[in-house]
Amino acid sequence: MIQPKLRSTTGGDGVWIVLVISGITAALHIWKLPAALPLIQENLGLSLVSAGVLLGIVQVAGMVGGLAVSMLAEVIGERRALLLGLALLSLGSALGALSTGANTLLASRAIEGIGFIVATVVSPGLIRRHTPFRRVNLAVGCWSAYQGTATFVGLIASAYFLQIGTWQMWWWIMAAVTLVPMPLILTLVPKDLAAAPGGSRSAARRISITARSSKVWIAGVVFGSYTIQWMAVVGFLPTIYAERGLTGAHAGVLSAVVGGLNGVGAILTGMLLQRGAPARTLLYTSFGLMALFSTLTFAVEWTSVPGGLGWQLACVGLFSLMGAAIPATMTRMAVDLAPEGGSAPAAMGLMQQIFNIGNFTGPMIVAWLATTTGGWSATWWMTCTFAALGIVMATVLLRRQNSVSFSHR
Repeated sequence: MIQPKLRSTTGGDGVWIVLVISGITAALHIWKLPAALPLIQENLGLSLVSAGVLLGIVQVAGMVGGLAVSMLAEVIGERRALLLGLALLSLGSALGALSTGANTLLASRAIEGIGFIVATVVSPGLIRRHTPFRRVNLAVGCWSAYQGTATFVGLIASAYFLQIGTWQMWWWIMAAVTLVPMPLILTLVPKDLAAAPGGSRSAARRISITARSSKVWIAGVVFGSYTIQWMAVVGFLPTIYAERGLTGAHAGVLSAVVGGLNGVGAILTGMLLQRGAPARTLLYTSFGLMALFSTLTFAVEWTSVPGGLGWQLACVGLFSLMGAAIPATMTRMAVDLAPEGGSAPAAMGLMQQIFNIGNFTGPMIVAWLATTTGGWSATWWMTCTFAALGIVMATVLLRRQNSVSFSHR
């Protein structure tokens, strides 16, 4: 019997497709929560600010553990790290299903956060290594869509399931679903290469070189300027629409459409990158349109406008669609951002540490603004501030990178 080559540096389309599926599965653990949040608030007696903490706590591991995960990946290998991440996500979901109080649920979400960052830090590098060169931009664009795709699937599935089952049952189902990609990874993704000489000491040296690169830090801030907006707005959409009188599954479905548009935008951006679209144009346009559409979403009093809810949904949908160019472009840059002698997982890990600060703090900032001002109308203050920061930091990064083009035609 002919044995497959396990150590090749490229593979077929099946490799990157299963890695994208793994990313979607991991991100489902973030998006299983928003539709269930009103039920959990009632069940466990959480305040709005505590609900914001629950939305963001899954990102804490990403805030502090990105470089530690890259060290783990350097030592045990990226494929093993991916499998470990999925296992931790499944464990955290199972423990969450057993939770009887806010503290235990928060702890289970923290475990899920560790699993999430372990799985997502290593996947872009695996995609870059095992995807045919002509497909890299498309593959990275599809990978960048994992969050939006998970938002769409997770919010719709949650909204409908929670009409007939409890949130605890949903957590058990998600624990089982997370195990599904593991046999595909073992079958399709090539085995990890042998560790470099020097073991953990050599890995620490590569990570140290990467951590001293200012470009990686700046890229993380650019990425974080996007995530702090998107996570806050989309994470609270089911709650916002529930307060507007939408009942049953409608709030979750409408929010899912908004998240799904982000996935569509990421894939379209991958196609634009494939055709040589400049990173500068994509980033500037995306941040500018996020500022515009978030302002229209929240600054306008849509309740007094005929058909206002539909117009507001269109604005927030365009906010999500147009914003997708940022993660797609930054992820494509990240896979080649490690300095000479550095570590690709460390570059991605450090970036994730920075942008997960945005994921964590965004919902809490918006919840604080809503509590302080008595509504959601001040949300655009935060989104526009970070859109401006993103443009400034993107300018600094692109000057250091000179002309950035990813055409593989």
